[in-house]
Amino acid sequence: MQRALSTHVLVNHRLTTVWLDRIWDAGIPLVELFCARQHLDYHNRAQISELGYWFRDSELKLHSLHSPLYNDEAGARSGPQAVINITEPVKGKRIPMLDEIKRALEIAETVPYRYLIQHIGVTGQEFDDRFVEAAFTALEEISLFARQRGVEVLLENIPNSFSSAEGLLRFLGITHLNLNVCFDVGHAHMNEGVETAYRMLKNRIRSTHVHDNDGTADSHLFPGAAGGTIDWSRVMPVLQSQEDRYPLLLELREAPELERPFDAVRKVFDTLESLETVHES
Repeated sequence: MQRALSTHVLVNHRLTTVWLDRIWDAGIPLVELFCARQHLDYHNRAQISELGYWFRDSELKLHSLHSPLYNDEAGARSGPQAVINITEPVKGKRIPMLDEIKRALEIAETVPYRYLIQHIGVTGQEFDDRFVEAAFTALEEISLFARQRGVEVLLENIPNSFSSAEGLLRFLGITHLNLNVCFDVGHAHMNEGVETAYRMLKNRIRSTHVHDNDGTADSHLFPGAAGGTIDWSRVMPVLQSQEDRYPLLLELREAPELERPFDAVRKVFDTLESLETVHES
């Protein structure tokens, strides 16, 4: 499977071309940029222009962009009003949220990329028919704006009943939206289980998020790290079954104790790929 890395692992640092050079030097050919304004400020034209010049001359390819989850520069620490939730039923509150997502999509005009990864709802949110219309209207608008810029919107399974594998299929069945999916392994582990969720979503999977946790906390651990309970010897053959459709994209939380984080990332890829080999042999 092709290696890819989300800059989520650097979310507490401003994204510069120095970090992108390090990702390429680690032997990773694809990257997903995480839209958090303290990291990648999609309002900041100077930062976007700098990245645009760099990507034009680089062999590292921008695979995808993670849609912003908050509109502030402090990860929602400024208050609940900073949360971006496309299921917001009040139109006057939802429109500014969609404007934030559109600003992120406009990055494609400077740095082309293939996919926008979009959440429906927030962690722990229950499926409720009252929110379906809001999410449907939002996704129609976002998808049109994205298509005009050559971007496809992928829905991510997240730890809530609205966006579990079952919840996503229910939502898509109700709305008849023809959208594909970014399959998040760690989130599936917290919902139906990885193999069950994969089986439900496999025909729609176009990208992945790979990370570990204990089944309850969305900790985005390095696969195999202490505290992670995913059985990667079972998961990797499942992911590898349709490897031509998507990359193996790590979405990790920063581990400050690691002096050489990209060496650790490379070892994770080596380990996961060796599990494929063991299964095949």
